[in-house]
Amino acid sequence: MSTISNPDFSAIEAFVFDVDGVLTDGTLLALSTGEQARTFHIRDGYAIRHALRRGYRVVIISGRQEEGVRRRLESLDVTEIYLGVDDKVQVFGACGLDAARVAYMGDDMPDLDVMQRCHLAACPADAAADVRAISQYVAQLPGGRGAVRELIEAVMKAQGRW
Repeated sequence: MSTISNPDFSAIEAFVFDVDGVLTDGTLLALSTGEQARTFHIRDGYAIRHALRRGYRVVIISGRQEEGVRRRLESLDVTEIYLGVDDKVQVFGACGLDAARVAYMGDDMPDLDVMQRCHLAACPADAAADVRAISQYVAQLPGGRGAVRELIEAVMKAQGRW
């Protein structure tokens, strides 16, 4: 695990994730149908479902709207999915989350404002420099390649719940 400081995982009860660049590697495959396909890492999916089954909340807030993304997340039992979001701070506030109990993983500029409001700001190894600079936890793995699993596992292990 790579960290900028010694993060405090003890208060975390919820995870909030961006999609592109966090749950995916940020690559879009533009299909002739107009869909924009993405790839997700199976271990990230396992960790999300495992966290939900252990009672953590998992919330997805993404600026992009794509039905395939929604379907993938629903297949993992995620129910709090917000796609096509222009103002992530507003949606975060409407979720009723206690920011002091949230780990937020983002990778780029649209995530900065929300990340600064949460107990733990986290990012994949390949996040934008400005995001890495404010993160208390920087994963060793890049987005879409296990960074989400790395964060969830670190928090749950620290809490003895993995």
